Amino acid sequence: MASAAARRLQETRMAHIVVMGAGISGMPAAYDLRKRLSKAHEITLIGTSEHFQFTPSNPWVAVDWRKPDEVVVAIRPNVEKKGIRYHSQPVTSIEPQANRVTLADGRSLAYDYLVIATGPRLAFEEVPGLGPEGHSHSVCTTPHAERAARAYEEFLKNPGPVVIGAVQGASCFGPAYEFAMILDADLRKRKLRDRVPMTFVTSEPYIGHLGLGGVGDSRGLLESELRQRHIKWITNARVLEAGADAVKVAEHNDRGEVVKEHELASRYTMFIPAFKGVDAVAAVKELCNPRGFVVIDECQRNPKYRNIYSAGVCVAIPPVEATPVPTGAPKTGYMIESMITAIVHNIEDAIAGREPTHKATWNAICLADFGDDGVAFVALPQIPPRNVTWAKQGKWVHLAKIAYEKYFLRKMRTGNTEPVYEKYILKILGIVRLKETH
Repeated sequence: MASAAARRLQETRMAHIVVMGAGISGMPAAYDLRKRLSKAHEITLIGTSEHFQFTPSNPWVAVDWRKPDEVVVAIRPNVEKKGIRYHSQPVTSIEPQANRVTLADGRSLAYDYLVIATGPRLAFEEVPGLGPEGHSHSVCTTPHAERAARAYEEFLKNPGPVVIGAVQGASCFGPAYEFAMILDADLRKRKLRDRVPMTFVTSEPYIGHLGLGGVGDSRGLLESELRQRHIKWITNARVLEAGADAVKVAEHNDRGEVVKEHELASRYTMFIPAFKGVDAVAAVKELCNPRGFVVIDECQRNPKYRNIYSAGVCVAIPPVEATPVPTGAPKTGYMIESMITAIVHNIEDAIAGREPTHKATWNAICLADFGDDGVAFVALPQIPPRNVTWAKQGKWVHLAKIAYEKYFLRKMRTGNTEPVYEKYILKILGIVRLKETH
């Protein structure tokens, strides 16, 4: 328990906490810090846009089931009414020895604590022709999904083969499966599905691996779903090139040897790329692993710079297992929520003179929407062996994902910091006493 002197220090000494990144991790972190800390302490949020994007809705945006303005929230007015400063400028450099970040407009901000929650840099350049500036589409950002929707509208005038998947080094496989199923559902509604051969291409060693070594019967469930929807697949795949009308793929065996090369005709291509750390973070070599992800200890702190914390997709997590073609481990919603909670409590403790002890619950819980139904995946903990592992399918998942979208967007508008997974989604899934299973 903090001493009276420590509590007085918390009330009288102002700390400046800078949150770098205004997305799924950063904006909730800023709200929660503002709620937990005394008004004597300053919270500054830094983003690259004036709008928060609800990334999980992007597959719907790409088929025009959502308009972009339905899945974004203005950041500045909502955070400023909570007493949080906002800068819509990319960070160009971090100087951890000086406790300072520099923005693109040249301004320099000193911090006492830095929370890195930037999300990833999308490494399209690692595959020739990949990405919206090349020959494939993306659902990783809302502007990318909006661009994909415009291309899809043109595609519908002259439909043909489609290739969807996740390339080597990808760690976020759920949206690839979601988009394949949602696209299938949309084409069936339009009565065009019979004109669109579909192939799912993934670096996973088998369908349903998900970067997690499989979850329950995810392999059988997702293989059955792809067969039912007449979607062919190639696993252990390394994408060699995304072209204007074809995708070149090398298929590997379990020893990592190339067994076949494919040239897949495609009039519409969407791939999840590999991720890297954003440039300003990756430039601080002692802060990161070779891919530019922030190295953290069990309290979400960097071991070298202990006043720097990190949460979300930008943290360094090793792959669950070695795979013939490289795959990464995903950072799912509940894990991110748990990381933020730990960081906020630890910064609160550090300001009060207490040693941070709070740890995130590294469990994977994912709601994957398939357009007309969906699958919930649960892996507790994320890395095997696990206490709980299952996958369940039903239309209720589709409805739960819609409810989650509406609820989270409302949270970002109102500054409500209650944990949506802890309070609602775990109850929907019938999971109780979760914290005892990590």
